[in-house]
Amino acid sequence: MTTLAELIPNPDTVLALEPEELAGVAFELLSSTGPNEPSRLHPSSFTSIQTIGDYPKNKKEAIEYALSESWQWLCQEGLIAPRAGDKTGWHFITRRGKKIKNREGLSAYRNSVILPQKLLHPAIAKACWSAFLRGDYDTAVFQTFKELEVAIRETGNFKSDDYGVDLARKAFHESTGPLSDQSMPISERQALSHLVAGALGSYKNPHSHRKVKLSAEEAVEMIILGSHLLKIVDTRTNSGSRKP
Repeated sequence: MTTLAELIPNPDTVLALEPEELAGVAFELLSSTGPNEPSRLHPSSFTSIQTIGDYPKNKKEAIEYALSESWQWLCQEGLIAPRAGDKTGWHFITRRGKKIKNREGLSAYRNSVILPQKLLHPAIAKACWSAFLRGDYDTAVFQTFKELEVAIRETGNFKSDDYGVDLARKAFHESTGPLSDQSMPISERQALSHLVAGALGSYKNPHSHRKVKLSAEEAVEMIILGSHLLKIVDTRTNSGSRKP
């Protein structure tokens, strides 16, 4: 059977991984067990020498603890669970777990958890979801703010050559903007104009011109902001957002 040492030969690399990161490798070890091989779906067999493999003795205990942490993470996420009626500690791979085959699949699952799809504007979710799941955060953010820009242009009846910060300033201008809510205090209208323009300038423009390295968490924050702004745009029409 494949061991952890074969997948990650350097023990220090293993110990540098967070439990949810090591869980991807751990899940491969659980899923790769053949039909005629001993099961690893037990805490003790999962941390045995047959699973861990050949690491230096002075690293063995720390790696056992690290694998135990990843086991617990897999349980908490509902990817493995105790066998019904079994009091000896044996587990099984759940229906959710069976959808995940390797560390890439688990990475996609983790990404789907941190980005709350149900809270996103449907157009944003459709535009960025696939890119986000495969770890292409730069593209996911760009697609989010592209959707926002297109919606502003269409809702405000602007021309195709209106785009970016200038478009946002025109659309949400506190006095003349077709998407500005004249029932709001002028200070709030100005603040929203600054917010939309700043978001497009900060998060769409750079991503359209160059590669921008982002973490998953940073991308989530930007995507949620874009979704929030698009929901605001949805509430505005030429007839309803401006006073006669």
